[in-house]
Amino acid sequence: MSDSFIVEWARAQQPKGPSMKNASVFYRNLEEELDVRRAQHGCIMLHTKEQTSMVDFSSTDILGLSTSGSVRKGYLDELAQHPDFKLSSHGSRLTDGNSRYLEDVERELAAFHGAEAALIVNTGSLGNAAIFSVIPRPGDAIVYDELIHASVHDGMKDSLALCRKAFRHNDAESLYEALVAVQESQPQIRNGTRSVLVAVESVYSMDGDICPLQELIETAKEVFPDGNVQFVIDEAHSTGVIGPNGAGLVSALGLESEVAIRLHTFGKALAATGAVILCNETVRTMLINYARSIMFSVAPSFPMLASIRATYQLLRSGETQEAQDRVQEIVKFFLETMTSNPIWSRASDTGLLRLPTYEDADVQPFLTQIIQLRTRTKHNFYLAFHLQRAGFSVFPISYPVVPKGTERVRIIFHASNTDAEVKALVAAIAEWAQEMLEIESSGDRTRVPAAARHVYALIAQANLNGSE
Repeated sequence: MSDSFIVEWARAQQPKGPSMKNASVFYRNLEEELDVRRAQHGCIMLHTKEQTSMVDFSSTDILGLSTSGSVRKGYLDELAQHPDFKLSSHGSRLTDGNSRYLEDVERELAAFHGAEAALIVNTGSLGNAAIFSVIPRPGDAIVYDELIHASVHDGMKDSLALCRKAFRHNDAESLYEALVAVQESQPQIRNGTRSVLVAVESVYSMDGDICPLQELIETAKEVFPDGNVQFVIDEAHSTGVIGPNGAGLVSALGLESEVAIRLHTFGKALAATGAVILCNETVRTMLINYARSIMFSVAPSFPMLASIRATYQLLRSGETQEAQDRVQEIVKFFLETMTSNPIWSRASDTGLLRLPTYEDADVQPFLTQIIQLRTRTKHNFYLAFHLQRAGFSVFPISYPVVPKGTERVRIIFHASNTDAEVKALVAAIAEWAQEMLEIESSGDRTRVPAAARHVYALIAQANLNGSE
């Protein structure tokens, strides 16, 4: 897979504008915009992932539920119990799409997560967009973590709350300053007739760090003791992985009564699709009445709901707890093995590699499945190519997915990853670091690592431009 991926990626970076001179201006303008991203080696391309011998350090099948015989059996049993099920819901929930089965599943999810009500939506992104376009009212304010998911920004674009302010990532002091600024500039919020919504994620998808939720809630109460601050938390990357039976960070901390809205998704650690908004009946009714992405979308189908129910039955049974525990163990093992490698001190001291998760491990209540291995600009591609050639499925992450200057290789750990696989991964990272340090000490700026030379050779064979 690695060589074909590299060739596909390289092909996607080739400029196309010059070859579009005879095309419609409509398409030329689009290609010119894409060429800006291609020039930065940042043009995204789609690739297919078939069965491969590469070790998985990239997928979000954290607990292995997508390939679990238990989930598959539960799903097929659920279908068998309803032999006359319809493949489609045949309408939105406002018309023919609602059903008793759908509402039963929602009640089960609300009970599992300790919420008053639940509303299943087709995707987590649509759920976030619905929440932030509808729930903040005129005169309200939205204060959000600077690394909040893009779908929250999509929702804010359509929000009636015009006061929006970011705070530094996971920084309670910065949140305090943002809330004070809102309090001082917004009389209706200051006098308690309007609200502030604070938007955070439980686990941040690119950084892999955990929201200091308890501290942020206490900070908000300090500024607004009368309680007109409400929290909205995206639990996409904690669902199934953190908390009792995988119920998420809010449940792990016992803060169900302190958080107004939670969004849990099913397409990552859980073997299903879609998402659920956990809230009270007032919020649920607002979304049903005002969120266009819910009002005008086809309701979740029976097969989709059956997979959600089957997965949650497995979570409730406690059968996934061992896998949850294993994820904590394997991430800790990686951090210890990587930082005890003889090359690590030199690599980290020179800024060649960084492990922010390790640096913050002492203050994190849990380890997460997501590890960011920070590198210098463009080195994330070199490292990713090296690891792919060594048989590991990993991917480089660059701007605009992450801020400029924070390029990285994202590593995602799974309950199925073995100690031997982690040792081999660390050895491959160390091999790359050793090679890069030798290149840098040589002073030869024309030298590139072996994996990069291999990539350029592949590009040349494909008659592509192999220059940097």
